[in-house]
Amino acid sequence: MKTLVFLLVLANLLFYAFSAGYFGRPDNPDAVRVEKQVLPERMRIVSRGEAPASPAKAVEPVKPEVVAEAPRAEPVTKVEEPAAVCLAWEHLPPVDAERVASLVSSKFAEFKVVRRVVASEGNGWGVFVPPLAGKADAERKATELRQLGVTDYFIVQDGPIRNAISLGIFSSEKGAQERLAELKEKGVRSARVMPRPGKDSTVNVQATGPASSKEALLAAIGKAVPKSDVVGCK
Repeated sequence: MKTLVFLLVLANLLFYAFSAGYFGRPDNPDAVRVEKQVLPERMRIVSRGEAPASPAKAVEPVKPEVVAEAPRAEPVTKVEEPAAVCLAWEHLPPVDAERVASLVSSKFAEFKVVRRVVASEGNGWGVFVPPLAGKADAERKATELRQLGVTDYFIVQDGPIRNAISLGIFSSEKGAQERLAELKEKGVRSARVMPRPGKDSTVNVQATGPASSKEALLAAIGKAVPKSDVVGCK
């Protein structure tokens, strides 16, 4: 029995000495390394001296671009202007012309009134700012003339060109045109050369306004100046 135990101990010692290399190592050093590998057929090469690739970034989904629809243009409704009419009373005596012009201005304010003097020959020529709507307008225009350095003028108080501003009376049209040129150099733009009205002068009155008021205006003028004749104008 002792002999069997001794033989087992001796065998273990010899196996340990052999596996530890006490009896010498093989010529190929890789043989030992191969022996120490554990399941080499399952090993996988990740990289050969290269840095591992960084994990790919998640790609954000592209949001569809929302394009705002342009507001639709509303159809433009064309507003029709009311029809206009032009009426003229020609060669009226100054008194009748003043009556017609005053009636239209006071009762039919939507009408624009223009008076033109038809002067008789031999009365000379004048430079005038044409008749204004009223006395206050004439005085306002006179103030503007003074600011431009024009002082030789007067406001016509009566007659066919009442509320006009006279800037000079001349015996010839040439003299009136020279005066007008002087006034333009000072900045006066509203002055005109006109025949000077006299006793035999007549006046044309022209009124422009809505056609819807034509009949009412003619009826009013017919009562105020029964002998006046009206014609169309442009």
